[in-house]
Amino acid sequence: MDLRTLSYLVVGATFALYIAIAFWTRATSTKDFYVAGGGVHPIANGMATAADWMSAASFISMAGMIAFMGYGGSVFLMGWTGGYVILAMLLAPYLRKYGKFTVPEFIGDRFYSKTARGVAVICLIICSVTYVIGQMKGVGVAFSRFLEVEYTTGLLVGMCIVFFYAVMGGMKGITYTQIAQYCVLIMAYTIPAIFISLQLTGNPLPQLGLGSTLTGSDVYLLDRLDQVVTDLGFREYTTDTRLSGLNMFAFTASLMIGTAGLPHVIIRFFTVPRVRDARSSAGWALVFIAILYTTAPAVAVMARLNLIETIEPSPGEYLVYEERPQWFKNWEKTGLLAFEDKNNDGLMLYNANPAENELVKVDNDIMVLANPEIARLPNWVIALIAAGGLAAALSTAAGLLLAIASAISHDLLKGMLMPDISEKRELLASRCAMAVAILGAGYLGLNPPGFAAGTVALAFGLAASSLFPALMMGIFSDRVTKEGAIYGMLAGIGVTLAYVFQHKGIMFIADTAFLGSLPPNWFLGIEPNAFGVVGAMVNFTVALTVSRFTAAPPPEVQDLVANIRVPTGEPAHHALSKRR
Repeated sequence: MDLRTLSYLVVGATFALYIAIAFWTRATSTKDFYVAGGGVHPIANGMATAADWMSAASFISMAGMIAFMGYGGSVFLMGWTGGYVILAMLLAPYLRKYGKFTVPEFIGDRFYSKTARGVAVICLIICSVTYVIGQMKGVGVAFSRFLEVEYTTGLLVGMCIVFFYAVMGGMKGITYTQIAQYCVLIMAYTIPAIFISLQLTGNPLPQLGLGSTLTGSDVYLLDRLDQVVTDLGFREYTTDTRLSGLNMFAFTASLMIGTAGLPHVIIRFFTVPRVRDARSSAGWALVFIAILYTTAPAVAVMARLNLIETIEPSPGEYLVYEERPQWFKNWEKTGLLAFEDKNNDGLMLYNANPAENELVKVDNDIMVLANPEIARLPNWVIALIAAGGLAAALSTAAGLLLAIASAISHDLLKGMLMPDISEKRELLASRCAMAVAILGAGYLGLNPPGFAAGTVALAFGLAASSLFPALMMGIFSDRVTKEGAIYGMLAGIGVTLAYVFQHKGIMFIADTAFLGSLPPNWFLGIEPNAFGVVGAMVNFTVALTVSRFTAAPPPEVQDLVANIRVPTGEPAHHALSKRR
């Protein structure tokens, strides 16, 4: 069966599964819509959290970035997984003890201010919208390549699927759909990796294949890649840092605390029955995430080696462009891969010299998706990759859109503008807000703003600089005041946005020649995508300083903080209600 037919069958089957789950898990109350009724099993919630977390960036882009950045790409592995340790230890159990629905709701209660709640809503929407743009792009790319439809058509189909199960089921429908999506995406990621690891090293486990010798040789896989890239003039793969050690530290820290501060991840821990289940969920999520994240370095190395050896089968002998393989022709049509015959010799010259390099565009996003084709794997494996990429993008998009919709309907409408609204009308408002959020995300996917189209790391920096410090201080300090929290959030996200907009080099760049032309006036050499940790430091400093010069929080708020910090017993908001 040809690839296009197989892709339609596999993707169609997964979409049918998501729709069936949506019918089965329709939300009938606001509690169902916001927190899936609060009764999700920790293992199931861990799997749903993993799918919610592993976006198109994790599935499609991360291995591609590591493929070109080498050792410098470890910031994503360490940052995106290390954040879960912070989340499990310092945030999840305490926020579950609090016992309500959303992050802005906690900030509004803890800092006894509707203004603080409103600022948190604004920060949440900025972070989530920035992140969701990348998911929409991932949907469009997967559709346009594997199903051979227009990018716009693919994006509209993806929007319809998310609309159906997210609007109908809310968090309840999204949770159980994400469990199915996790199963799809993890099979789609690991099965091709197993095939390619067997081809190159004879080892079926990619994690072990990464450290193995090549089949029929005593040369290690990583040594072979180091040799190949240095022969082409690139820096050594296994030791190439991302600009500097300080920049890598800042990037890793920004991704870690940004992970812990992302609202669509945090709200998943409101869906479990007990406080201890929140910690358990975080642990299970880390296990499920680790399956993909430990596979990604092997996928990256094998994809980079396969790409180079396709272009240069042997040292100094390059592929004739007219005889390029079919996979190359397929990806040229998407615009994500481009060749320019600069010396008119018909050969596909590929090296680190921009003046000579004729493979003028290799988008990071094609490495995972094209790798099975480059390795000549069976069509059903390639079709599975398409389904996995769509599952990753749709699962995260749904979680982000729910966070946005909840902020609008629960925090802005019920919490601030119409406090007496009935549950039935709030549920209707939630569904309407979700529909509007999906339409907005679709528009941004079709017309992405230049500052966010190429990266999701910016979203992590914004969450790190705004929401994470407010949550940490809200839980662990009873002296931080509403004025401190408000000014801290505004200062943190303001400084980060100003730094990003001031410098244009916010995209992930694999081309080392381009790195040398980036703006020389970065703060301590820290790139904009890594600046979130500096913004967080500004947030903490402003909040703590302002709090020293303003009146202490009222006694009932201090009691709330004390109650939250003992993550057992009744929900914290019940204790606060009794005190009042």
